[in-house]
Amino acid sequence: MSKALRVLAGFASLLLGVSLAACAGGAIATVNGQPISQSAFTAKLEASPVARGVLQQMVQNALIMQYAKSHHITITDQEVQQKENDLKQNFPNGSWSEMLKARGLTEADVKQALTEQLILTKALANQVTISPTQVQQYFAKNHAAFDVPAEVQARHILVPDLATANKVEALLKKGGNFAALAKQYSTDPGSKDKGGELGWFRRGQMVPSFDKAAFSLPVGQISQPVKSPFGYHIIQVQARKPGVTATLANSQQKITDLLQQQQEAPLIQPFLQQLQAKANIQINDPRFADLFPTPPPQAAPAATVAPASSTSPAPAATK
Repeated sequence: MSKALRVLAGFASLLLGVSLAACAGGAIATVNGQPISQSAFTAKLEASPVARGVLQQMVQNALIMQYAKSHHITITDQEVQQKENDLKQNFPNGSWSEMLKARGLTEADVKQALTEQLILTKALANQVTISPTQVQQYFAKNHAAFDVPAEVQARHILVPDLATANKVEALLKKGGNFAALAKQYSTDPGSKDKGGELGWFRRGQMVPSFDKAAFSLPVGQISQPVKSPFGYHIIQVQARKPGVTATLANSQQKITDLLQQQQEAPLIQPFLQQLQAKANIQINDPRFADLFPTPPPQAAPAATVAPASSTSPAPAATK
């Protein structure tokens, strides 16, 4: 997961670069009538270290996509979606959307980042070898890490005092609408407008008293008031998923992917540097002229070096 998130973080920088390019002319703000022009704002940002990183990221993105095209590497929508689904498993209960918002990303940005990750995987495939023995050995040492714990899907209504909790419990047991009562009574800002929905969670993700109640309640039953540091909860478990003990068969693909990422990691930067060294990158803004220096020419083998008097100057490097 962390590798993909690093790619996503790079796309957050890319989004900033796009926003900078969009600023041109006019005032972006006024302070007591004094304008701050968009051009001054853009110039300030472009002079910052952030701008250098944005430009480097955009060049790298272009090089990866060009490599894929020239080497006939195709990434399908299904491949990208599967990668995204794998990532989303690490962000339960709506935290995926919150993560994207915090990084200034959209679903389109994620898919682009994952496409580039898949291109790099295919480009480096001939340098990565995962044997069945490696997978078996990794599973033998780490099998517990691949166990899937039991989960419950639940909703709740949080209220500040026991009297209100008893009232809400009574209304629910008389047939009251859970979602409507959550909107009316719940003090939990994260769930009240969603009818109290908490989504799926594992043991240990909630405070102990809530956790104990949720994992002991029968599906559909309304709980008695459950006290926690936040107040009193009325809980209803909507569904359960049993835990799954890991086997080599159901963990093989996960382990293969993990070992593949470990082998790829030290190969990616040299690969990108090689793409950059072979590319014709022209920087037209002098502020960024040193971002992509041309590698110094290598000395020719001694047997082929011409006499100093007849040596011609090397062609000027393209920047």
